[in-house]
Amino acid sequence: MEPEPVTDSPKELEKELPAAVRAKIERNRQRALMLRQARLASRPYPLIEGSAIVKPPSKVIDSGGGFFIEEEEGAKEPSVEKVVHQPGPVLEFDYLICEECGKEFMDSYLNNHFDLSVCDSCRDTEEKHKLITRSEAKHEYLLKDCDLDKREPVLKYILKKNPHNTHWGDMKLYLKMQVIKRSLEVWGTEDAIEEAKEVRKDNRDKMKQKKFDKKVKELRRAVRSSLWKKDTGGHQHEYGPEEHIEDDMYKKTCKTCGHELDYEKM
Repeated sequence: MEPEPVTDSPKELEKELPAAVRAKIERNRQRALMLRQARLASRPYPLIEGSAIVKPPSKVIDSGGGFFIEEEEGAKEPSVEKVVHQPGPVLEFDYLICEECGKEFMDSYLNNHFDLSVCDSCRDTEEKHKLITRSEAKHEYLLKDCDLDKREPVLKYILKKNPHNTHWGDMKLYLKMQVIKRSLEVWGTEDAIEEAKEVRKDNRDKMKQKKFDKKVKELRRAVRSSLWKKDTGGHQHEYGPEEHIEDDMYKKTCKTCGHELDYEKM
């Protein structure tokens, strides 16, 4: 038998290639190595010594539950990790404490609409927790629109249909105790509020008296104008006896206005 011809190794053949071709081959080899390392790094396999990543031999087992399990070689049973869920936190309700009775409660009318921590059992709709209209809040407690709508914190209110006429705008009802508190913030003390009320009352009385005097004056002027009548007719002279002046000249004098009438007799 003839001996097989001896072929050069790939490295020897590579040396015979031009330098540009060898450089291109080296670049392709490095690129392929980097791609391989990137694919291996994306797999959840443990690292061994060095930078190389080795995939341990395993086999795939059908779990029968719609997914597959990889079993390491030599293991007797599939290694399935148990998923342990952390227990959820124990939720506790944020109970409110009633300012009147001191008991806990979760919800109430005054708390929902006016941020007042008072339960429904302690709600006093007749006096302490009475609702008043916006007009009453302004006139009785001397508050302005800015005190109700702009001063912080803005007073809360509820809307209610006007009982006098449903076609009118809705009424704004405020909590009386909150209105009183706001009035004290504006005026300082109750004495200052009462003093301001007296001043306003005196001013109203003076305005009423001025209006009354003006009406009386107009009424008197109307009465006087109705009694006085101007004589729009012509004046009729009423002459006295005839008087002789000289020769054939005579005159007569009006008894009312003193007008003299001179005339001549032929």
